[in-house]
Amino acid sequence: MPHCLSWLLDPPNPRWVPLLLALGLSGCSHAGYYTQLLSGQLELLQRREPVAELLADPARDPVLRQRLALAQAARAFASARLGLPDNRSYRLYADLARPFVLWNLFATPEFSLAPQTQCFPIAGCVAYRGFYEQNRARGAAALLQQQGLDTYVAGVEAYSTLGWFDDPLLNTMLHWDDQRLAAVIFHELAHQQFYLPGDTAFNESYASFVEAEGLRQWRAARGLPVPADNRERQREQFGALVLASRARLETLYASGQSEAELRHGKAVEFERLRAEYRQLRAREWAGVGRYDGWIDSPLNNAKLLPFGLYEQWVPAFAKLFRQVQGDWPAFYARVKGLGELPSAMREQALKNLQAER
Repeated sequence: MPHCLSWLLDPPNPRWVPLLLALGLSGCSHAGYYTQLLSGQLELLQRREPVAELLADPARDPVLRQRLALAQAARAFASARLGLPDNRSYRLYADLARPFVLWNLFATPEFSLAPQTQCFPIAGCVAYRGFYEQNRARGAAALLQQQGLDTYVAGVEAYSTLGWFDDPLLNTMLHWDDQRLAAVIFHELAHQQFYLPGDTAFNESYASFVEAEGLRQWRAARGLPVPADNRERQREQFGALVLASRARLETLYASGQSEAELRHGKAVEFERLRAEYRQLRAREWAGVGRYDGWIDSPLNNAKLLPFGLYEQWVPAFAKLFRQVQGDWPAFYARVKGLGELPSAMREQALKNLQAER
């Protein structure tokens, strides 16, 4: 029988049935892709260890124990003060012995910024395909390039299974500074609190607001000053630069020009983006740029896709939080209410919140 059906008929563990069912419902035509998703997730689950046991073991690496202790403090704060789920997620640890947990593959047509989407019964449609092995992601990208598509492969250091499993802290996360480590825990638990299948901008903007506000409250509770570095400002400025370039490309692709003219205009736009980046770096960043590697490597439509998804509706969720006077349960209830609206009504409600002062 087809391998994907055998997963459903003879699953190795009842707790994995939701994931296996999701994969089986997605069809057998891409069984190889779903097989690697299954094996990658199962490997991650099998490598988990309770953090409490690691912290109590003096033979374990003291640096690892220090990082895990910090993560547990942030984890406790997330549930006690931010109203986020109180479960075993991020109270376990897994060392995957690699720098990324998976690699996401983004793809677009040559003259469009519309992503190729991957749809799942639980998560809905997303603008990428995930691979647990970098070579698999690169191989899939090469096949799409042969079809004339733009592709981009990006490493991912953390993700959420939306509460289907007890997500562990990963070795890929522990090299971050204290603030980012806490922030990502808040972000991923926000996805467990509420997730709207098929609306990436809504989900990521909401989780990004919870991350930012949660981190502000975390700093205040621990008596920490606002970071003196300008990394957040640089990230915002760079994102704005890329989004402006993407908007110009969208106008270009809608212009009705010939393929040769579109190809030339696309190349010109990417050179403009590089030039504007260098000007920004020299003018405001004292010549030191965090994004040199990204800007100097090949640019295409797919590489621009991740920008904007995490920030588009953040001001709207900030306004919503102020409307409920910082009450987290009331905020989550309002978020859920927005998520239950039809797509067009939800977008209009977010625009209205965004426009309010």
